[in-house]
Amino acid sequence: MGVTSRYQEAWEGFWSEAPPEAGAVFWDSEPALAAGRHLALFKPYMTAPGLPLVDLGCGNGTQTRFLADRFPRVLGVDLSAAAVAHARAADPAGQAEFRQLDAAERSEVEQLHAELGDVNVYMRGVLHQCEPADRQPLLDCIAVLLGERGRACAVELAEAAGPVLRGLVQGAGGPPPKLVPVFAHGLTPGEVADADVPAFVREAGLTVFASGELPLLTTEFAADGSRIELPSRWLVTGRS
Repeated sequence: MGVTSRYQEAWEGFWSEAPPEAGAVFWDSEPALAAGRHLALFKPYMTAPGLPLVDLGCGNGTQTRFLADRFPRVLGVDLSAAAVAHARAADPAGQAEFRQLDAAERSEVEQLHAELGDVNVYMRGVLHQCEPADRQPLLDCIAVLLGERGRACAVELAEAAGPVLRGLVQGAGGPPPKLVPVFAHGLTPGEVADADVPAFVREAGLTVFASGELPLLTTEFAADGSRIELPSRWLVTGRS
């Protein structure tokens, strides 16, 4: 099926205009505050940690490079060619591999699985940014990537993040600068109901092994100097 063209164009536009500097994007947190925290939750449930690890929705590759220091083979994939270009430019040593992939397009995902075999998947903040019609196909494709042995860690904004983000946008001083391009490109974070995520997982034939809540730390700060945090939920899934 693949994602809608509007969604792909929105992300291409966003990443084409995004500054290359680390932390310039709203969610481009240093890995100690993002993938590092999630990996501590994920790793106990990996039954085959030696499998290739796919960072799905890798963006500019900040988290991918961190993961590449910890696993034998790490591949960052993103819908946006501009994001992949950022990621490669920021990784001159070639710590990780990067390529463009529509993770809701079954034929592309089946081809990747044929190449790599079963993989583990790390996904941070991708599902809530999808068009509604793309969400179940995305989880179905993740199931293809995992195969029988892989595990996935998915971290998504909780529905409570929606009002927080809208409050930031409508604040008296205007939205935080790094949030402006997110909405300017028609991206709508925080629009998935909490109950929908495990439902998508089960519909894809997968089991939820663990789940919990953990704030998503952004690179932006409030007027009082405190780091903006967004409510988020995580889960680890795979075949039984």
